[in-house]
Amino acid sequence: MSDLPREIRGVMIPVTGGRVLLPNATVAEVITYTAPEKIEGAPAWLLGRLGWRGWRLPLFSLPMLAGHASEEDSRNARVTVLKALGGAAKLPFIAMLAQGFPRLTTITPELLITTGDESELGPGVQSEVLVRDDHAVIPDLGTIERLIAEVLAA
Repeated sequence: MSDLPREIRGVMIPVTGGRVLLPNATVAEVITYTAPEKIEGAPAWLLGRLGWRGWRLPLFSLPMLAGHASEEDSRNARVTVLKALGGAAKLPFIAMLAQGFPRLTTITPELLITTGDESELGPGVQSEVLVRDDHAVIPDLGTIERLIAEVLAA
């Protein structure tokens, strides 16, 4: 018998042009958007840094990174603070721009259906999925963290 859970708690996070699906345990907090401090020489998808609990978090736009949007609307935006998976002491959290509040959902193998051609996904996207009737992307957080670290090190 496998010790893997039959279901996990996930969150559907609204972003420009769609939704992002992440395990609930990855999300540290959802906060109000404030204009970030610009990062000199950063690509457009890395929107800047913002303060959170004593940290200066890099704020990124997944739709811009993946090439699904050319700009973001920040008027009603929120910020989803994510626990970084890379284990870097200087980057324990990253922040993703969201267009609203996440919605909790239960994910089971039967409810998660991979869609689309995996070879044509944009940078920072691991896969496209259907959860019930909701289309979402699963981000490649490892790649996103590496790309952010490369920009910050330059």
